[in-house]
Amino acid sequence: MSDTELKGAKVGVVESDARDKSRKVVIHYKSKHPKYGKFVSKRTVLHVHDENNESSIGDIVEIVQCRPISKTKSWKLSRIVEKRAD
Repeated sequence: MSDTELKGAKVGVVESDARDKSRKVVIHYKSKHPKYGKFVSKRTVLHVHDENNESSIGDIVEIVQCRPISKTKSWKLSRIVEKRAD
């Protein structure tokens, strides 16, 4: 993989690692309200495929979009940006 930024890549925090080879990743972002102009905090939870079970809860990870792996999973773990300090 090259050092350039991947198209469609997102960075988030692992929220759950209860299932084998699957993770729940939370992505926090802010968007502007269309009418009032106030910035509102929002979050998206994505189901991610982690082939080698490398990540754990609290890790900051980079994910990329891929073909649908299951009904809810269409994202893959690209790399672990930062491991959680225990």
